[in-house]
Amino acid sequence: MSLCKVFFQTLGCKVNQYETESMQKLFEAAGYEVAAEISEASVVVVNTCTVTAVSSQKSRQMIRRAAGVNSNAVLVVVGCYAQSEPEEIAKINGVDVIIGTKDRTRIVELVEKAIKSREKIFQVGKVEDIREFEELPHTPHRTRAFLKIEDGCNNFCAYCIIPYVRGRVRSRSLKSIRAECLALKAAGYKEIVLTGIHIGAYGRDFHEKISLIDAIKTVLDAANPLRLRLGSLESAEVTDELIDLIKTDKRICNHVHLPLQSGSDEILKAMRRPYTTKNFAELTARLVNEVPEISIGTDLIVGFPGETDEHFAETLNFIQEQPFSKIHVFPYSARTGTLAATLPNQIPPQIKKARAGQALEFSRAKAKNFSERLIGKTVEIIAETSTGGIADGLTKNYVRVYVPDENIQLGAIIKVKVERLHKDGVFGTLKN
Repeated sequence: MSLCKVFFQTLGCKVNQYETESMQKLFEAAGYEVAAEISEASVVVVNTCTVTAVSSQKSRQMIRRAAGVNSNAVLVVVGCYAQSEPEEIAKINGVDVIIGTKDRTRIVELVEKAIKSREKIFQVGKVEDIREFEELPHTPHRTRAFLKIEDGCNNFCAYCIIPYVRGRVRSRSLKSIRAECLALKAAGYKEIVLTGIHIGAYGRDFHEKISLIDAIKTVLDAANPLRLRLGSLESAEVTDELIDLIKTDKRICNHVHLPLQSGSDEILKAMRRPYTTKNFAELTARLVNEVPEISIGTDLIVGFPGETDEHFAETLNFIQEQPFSKIHVFPYSARTGTLAATLPNQIPPQIKKARAGQALEFSRAKAKNFSERLIGKTVEIIAETSTGGIADGLTKNYVRVYVPDENIQLGAIIKVKVERLHKDGVFGTLKN
């Protein structure tokens, strides 16, 4: 085992990926190298997720696996699962440092303290005490650059554990956003993806009247990217001004992700979601009408407590009518500490599984239909990865395009003539 090498494992969302990149930068600044294999590392960092029960289970499995593969390394567990279940993690043999969703800037200090003291470090504070956005140094490790502008959520939907492990909304200052954008511009990034736990709430914690629109305009002005992609947005927060901006500024991708969660108004109310299916449908109709070739992704929870066969039928009918390009389907997962976990009429696992299967069929059909529109057309992608002689990248409206790798440089802008469906997207040939 080499000294001063760190290995990272990450579960969960784009915010977690961003934070892992930031922690890596902190270790590199302290003289550590990134290990290619877990067995080579003197420090192993597991960045965890707890959004569902399955996520928590995967986090536990990853922690145990890391401890077993490299028992000599200092094992650090950080993130949302560490915030929600630190006592459970402390019971796992081999864990040396536990950090929640605060104090990640101190990760190197805490690791070195654990090495010197040979004692376990337990650094998990109360999320209620987190008042300000945690500034983390960041260098992207992909061709697309994630830019975190916000953390936390104030919504407290009935099923969601995230506000309890991430805390309230904390927005990043426009000055800080601008500074990172200037660095991204200097590094040559062509696509920036705005990310956060609830980016539509950006600015609500400021005394000044600042919103997501201000953050978007700051990014466009400072970084001037070829593309700016927006992270997940609540439908109730898609304003007239935002729609106009997407329509008029061609740098903003014609792609939005609007979590629906249910197509039944009764279930939406039980979930504490701030809209109705009528509101949602009016918005998607407007987006399709006003933004050419827009793709609309969504999230769907099936098997929420009290969801009857009739409620689920309503949902299937609703998503069939909606212009979705992709649907992420999640069986409801009871999270201790949330309102939904205490509700009566919990749905049996086998019914949730069956409903998820039905909804996934709709998702596949929607994705196929949307991708088929591209056949015969020439599209532009930014090359992201290359494996086995095949490169791939995304269109502005979020369709994955595969193409033979003829010495394509990652990060290059290439044009592709789309020929057929392929895997999770389409396949084509290079167009000169």
